[in-house]
Amino acid sequence: MELVDRYKRPINYLRISVTDRCNLKCQYCRPLGDEEFLPHKELLSFEEIIRVIKVMAKLGLRKVRLTGGEPLLRRNLTELIAQIARIPGIEDLSLTTNGTLLASYARELKEAGLKRVNVSLDTLKRERFAEITQKDAFQEVWKGIESALREGLEPVKINVVSMRGFNDDEIEDLASLTFKLPVHVRFIEFMPIGENLWEDQRVIGSEEILQRLSKIAPLMPLPRGPYDGPARRFKFEGAWGEVGIISPLSAHFCSRCNRLRLTPDGKLRSCLFSDEEVDLKAYLRKEGEEGILKALKEALEKKPYLGVRDGFRLRKCQRPMDKIGG
Repeated sequence: MELVDRYKRPINYLRISVTDRCNLKCQYCRPLGDEEFLPHKELLSFEEIIRVIKVMAKLGLRKVRLTGGEPLLRRNLTELIAQIARIPGIEDLSLTTNGTLLASYARELKEAGLKRVNVSLDTLKRERFAEITQKDAFQEVWKGIESALREGLEPVKINVVSMRGFNDDEIEDLASLTFKLPVHVRFIEFMPIGENLWEDQRVIGSEEILQRLSKIAPLMPLPRGPYDGPARRFKFEGAWGEVGIISPLSAHFCSRCNRLRLTPDGKLRSCLFSDEEVDLKAYLRKEGEEGILKALKEALEKKPYLGVRDGFRLRKCQRPMDKIGG
């Protein structure tokens, strides 16, 4: 068996959400402040996660990202990271976090074998951060970014969800961080996922962002790497870091999609925007490794060519982002 879908796209990237729990309530992720989290027995165990990765690594998996919820809330996460880092074939192991706990864990994460981190940060204003997340924790996140840089979890990528009328006045300030720090700042279009108050007029398209960035300084496009995600990468002349633009709506990247997603409760999703799921956990707990292979085959067969649109209509994913994995 090969990790290739019916459109001949090779799959070498798995995003694993290790928990649906989070200590923030961001408006585009958990706008209703849902506090009903999965019971622990419904989560994939670390042993089960390792079994899945080992099977997939033999088939061509090379890149693993751990997400949540807030993944650092999962007890003993560094033990899982250390085990993944030792699996033959896994070349890139990273983590997406809200950053609030990162300062406490950065050194331990690095020692366990984590390569790098992405930190979600949509504003540089403390008051606005509290408004977006329902928590006054901007300073904790910033300390987390500094700790990650100090420990060498690089490149540290800062993920910014761009929303018109909310943080669109900070695009230039956020991008200019790349002149001061060796960070990569990535602007992500606001996506219609779950009950996240999405409205078309709040989306800031990639071309508008590019035009604004090009007025800061000369902007040079960068070539794609072998395991690059969907971001189009650029660098300002004289900057330390990079800027990236992720545009799932205005310039989708479905034709080169190389990923599968594994939810906290063990569902395998072949597309962020499609609500079709395969119950890998059920297959695994009933049939072991053979069950994993069956789940993978089913997910690859279900993977749509174009996920973001259903014909001419924009597709909206019904499952909330914190239940899928950011």
